[in-house]
Amino acid sequence: MLIQKAIETAVNKALGVESDHITQQQLQIVVLQRGWVVVGMVAISGDDVFIGNASVIRVWGTTKGLGEIALNGPTKDTVLDQCGAVRAHKGSVVLYIDCVESKWSGKLP
Repeated sequence: MLIQKAIETAVNKALGVESDHITQQQLQIVVLQRGWVVVGMVAISGDDVFIGNASVIRVWGTTKGLGEIALNGPTKDTVLDQCGAVRAHKGSVVLYIDCVESKWSGKLP
């Protein structure tokens, strides 16, 4: 639990997020307007959505959609483009998909 808290604190600091205003923080796939699909540690603060340790999912590489990689991690055909930290307005979010963190271990920056 201490390790998770340390990771959250580091992500918050890197993103400039005030921890007492965060309404959510976990590994998620975030589908944004205009076709952007990003995976990373999501923190929501006010109208801003911060995605730390983020990668754009350029190619899903699935036969069963985004839910497949959310539950099982990226496939051998999934293409992830590392992009550091992403900030988006919450109004640009189409949906969030919770990921099984253990399946993504070592796959994100």
